[in-house]
Amino acid sequence: MANLTTQHMGVTLKNPLILGASNLVNNLDKLKQAEQAGLAAVVYRSLFEEQIQLEDYEMSSQLEAFDDRNAEMINLFPKIEHGGPKEHLHNLKKVLDTLSIPVFASLNAIYKESWVEYAKSLEEVGVAGLELNFFSIPRDFEKSGHDIILQQIEFLKAVKAAVKIPVSVKLSPFYTNVLKTIKDLDAAGADAFILFNRLFEPDIDVEAEKHVSPWNLSTHSDHRLSIRYIGLTYGNLNASVAANNGIYEGMDIIKMILAGASAVQSVSTFYHNGVEYAATMLKEVEEWMDRKGYDSIEAFRGLLSSKTINDPFVYKRAQYIDMILKSDEHFTF
Repeated sequence: MANLTTQHMGVTLKNPLILGASNLVNNLDKLKQAEQAGLAAVVYRSLFEEQIQLEDYEMSSQLEAFDDRNAEMINLFPKIEHGGPKEHLHNLKKVLDTLSIPVFASLNAIYKESWVEYAKSLEEVGVAGLELNFFSIPRDFEKSGHDIILQQIEFLKAVKAAVKIPVSVKLSPFYTNVLKTIKDLDAAGADAFILFNRLFEPDIDVEAEKHVSPWNLSTHSDHRLSIRYIGLTYGNLNASVAANNGIYEGMDIIKMILAGASAVQSVSTFYHNGVEYAATMLKEVEEWMDRKGYDSIEAFRGLLSSKTINDPFVYKRAQYIDMILKSDEHFTF
């Protein structure tokens, strides 16, 4: 029988399938079902410093709305402070107590001091590792992309110096040269990379003439971007690489491992099919490995990476022109 054991950020997993960061972790019963279905690990939903600051501001505004209505009211009640990350840590601890598989924390902060403070708090709860959720939405016209990358490297180094657990980096593809960014973060000590973030994109309801927040699940074809960059990074990093986005079936897991991934993170497929679907995905991987004669993940990991294939341009070209020239082979008009 095929052995699905793999390594992610230095942690041994029983198979490559990880439940990515999402609100699915809010339901402990579903998490137990996911564990029973074979999921190897769980990434708890991200701790966002920006959200904590917003909640703190909103609470202060509500509590202090009438403070100055009368001079005697200013000190009438004792100061109440926002709980900060304590609720997040409390709920994370409940997940850790519920599951026997590894649980990773996810963090997105703003200031270096916050990255370090929250990272230490998450480590103290007992997580197996920490995922730094790096993304930066451009908000001004002055800050250069290079400055943003240097800042993220600084954050990674500070967190690595502050904690003993492994630290991974989850990136967006929106860098001028994402390979250079990955290489620099690898040199700074990242234990793993997750490719890629799925970011919120605003939409507009033209009839209501207002902004709306669409349900932002991935589509099946979204995994192709991860294939490209995993195939390019395989054999060039000290860190391991996990795929994210568009991992819907067992065959998608196999594709990522052939490109060079050590593990995958899935979310959208479990919203569509339920967490029990993990068992089906893993069975597909096992059956394929048995049919192909592979007894372990490492036996076929990276077989179709840029380093191992005869055609070095598969991952390095945009094949639009080639497809047009061979349109009769691909399309029916």
